[in-house]
Amino acid sequence: MKPPERRVEVILSLAVVNPLVDVIRGLVTELREAPPLPHAAPESEPDFNAIWADELVTGRDRDVGVLLAIFDGDFSLEGRVCFDSENAEPFIRACSAVRLCLRDRRLAAVTDEVLESGDMDAAKLDVRTQKAFLCYLFLATLQELVIQRIEDGTIG
Repeated sequence: MKPPERRVEVILSLAVVNPLVDVIRGLVTELREAPPLPHAAPESEPDFNAIWADELVTGRDRDVGVLLAIFDGDFSLEGRVCFDSENAEPFIRACSAVRLCLRDRRLAAVTDEVLESGDMDAAKLDVRTQKAFLCYLFLATLQELVIQRIEDGTIG
């Protein structure tokens, strides 16, 4: 008999999280257009860099697809997101990619220290920057939750 799948379900407020998911969806096109490597290593082979870049883009796109799928279905109806052994690691990687994109494209004026501490009065920001900042913190919080549940064996 197969043991039951270990997973974590989180209920989120649709009113609070939907605007943040809209930010994520809006970034997907930008993320897919972003180069996977800011610059190639000078001593590496151009063909190797091209193959590596293609693999990075394919993996990133697949991971972002997992992230978007988490916020469809049960989430759009009930505010419920579920993490399990199939989607946890791709979700973590996708969150990192989206957070880096947010940092580079929407939050460039905010220091890394402020982004990581969350120590900023979001009410003083313009609406677009405020949503980006809150989305950054939201994804960081979910990432941390999923990482903790993987480490403690709840997800596995």
